[in-house]
Amino acid sequence: MQSTVNYEIHSKEKFYFIFKVLAAVAGYALFYWIISLAFSNPKSAAAFVPLLFYVVLIILYLIFRMGILTGYLMGNAVKVSEVQFPEIHQIVAKQSSLLGLKNIPDVYILQSGGALNAFAMRFFGANYVVLYADIVEEALNEDINALKFIIGHELGHIKCNHMIKFVWLFPAFVVPFLNSAYSRACEYTCDNIGHALCPQGVRPGLLILASGKVIWKKVNQQAFIDQEVYGGGFWFWFAEKVSTHPRLTKRIGRFEEVEVRENEVVEYAFTP
Repeated sequence: MQSTVNYEIHSKEKFYFIFKVLAAVAGYALFYWIISLAFSNPKSAAAFVPLLFYVVLIILYLIFRMGILTGYLMGNAVKVSEVQFPEIHQIVAKQSSLLGLKNIPDVYILQSGGALNAFAMRFFGANYVVLYADIVEEALNEDINALKFIIGHELGHIKCNHMIKFVWLFPAFVVPFLNSAYSRACEYTCDNIGHALCPQGVRPGLLILASGKVIWKKVNQQAFIDQEVYGGGFWFWFAEKVSTHPRLTKRIGRFEEVEVRENEVVEYAFTP
């Protein structure tokens, strides 16, 4: 199904994806060469049996870990449906349709002890979106646009097949900083998708992540963005380079620049 909403895949995602593909292909080729070389000699083949055992063990561990998480969600989180939080289900269904997704992913609301987050995951061909309960609570009480942006962001990961690429390109993990750089670029892309689906939700959605569900309404957005200008130094730079997500000051500032450039006036359900 074709997407009917326009969004931009961040240029750095395309750039780092090429390097990840090259690194992954090199990794697969190296692994194949080592195995072929080892099994060409019966004596050396015996030495590689433990290595293969541990590789299989790690793969099984990851499968069981994801399976347990999926099972935990099914039995402990609240599944969004037409009769369970139907307003959220309508948002997911509409955005999935706009993005051209073949199937509407299962959405769960998970109590997380006050943590503010959301994530997308994939297990045996099925896609899931998990929304932490405190984000949902604040969005329903104060600004539903924040939730629309966050949901759109997570659906963006599904639309762009980020989880599938993560699995198939796993040998690229051995390249220092590459995975983190690619992940940050993917986050920018998904921010673009969330913005395309609900531009009014960018500000509340990201400010909630930055300052929590209580005081975000009192945060001076411009002063927060200015932290990006006045911050600096090695640790300011390095902290992002090892992170899978860009700095929130940059993520919000990007859309401030877009609004100024396009001379748009965006109204937010926001109380100064």
